[in-house]
Formats: sequence, structure tokens, C-alpha cells
Amino acid sequence: MDEDFSKTLDECFKILEENVDVLAQLEMNLEEEKEDELVPNMELHNLIDMTQDVAEFSKIKRAESNLIKRHAEEKF
Repeated sequence: MDEDFSKTLDECFKILEENVDVLAQLEMNLEEEKEDELVPNMELHNLIDMTQDVAEFSKIKRAESNLIKRHAEEKF
């Protein structure tokens, strides 16, 4: 029974590992769609703040994706 569970768990991790990139990209695309709204008459400081926010968000998402990949690789 434990061996069957272990095999099933290993298969699930393999599936997750194969699809982590796809899922991360889908999430980023959905977030980008929300950010694509145009706001008229923005001040320069607002644009600079938005640019910094997007850059930080992108770094965080990339770090999360890399963490998930490393975690999935450790399981094998």
C-alpha cells in the first residue's frame, strides 16, 4: 500500500514539474492583462512608480517560479 502511494506521489510530482513553467506563465499572463489598463493623464512620478512596481512584481514571480522548480527537483 505504501509503495503504491509513493509511486502515485512520484507521478504527481513529475506531472507538476513538467507543468510548472506553463502554470507560471499562465499566471503571469493573467496578471499582465489586469495591468494593461490605460489610465489617461498620468503624472511622470506615477509612471515611474508603476514601472518599479512591475519590475519588482516580475522579480518576485520569477523567484517564486524558481523556488517551485527547485522544490520539485528535490523531490526526485
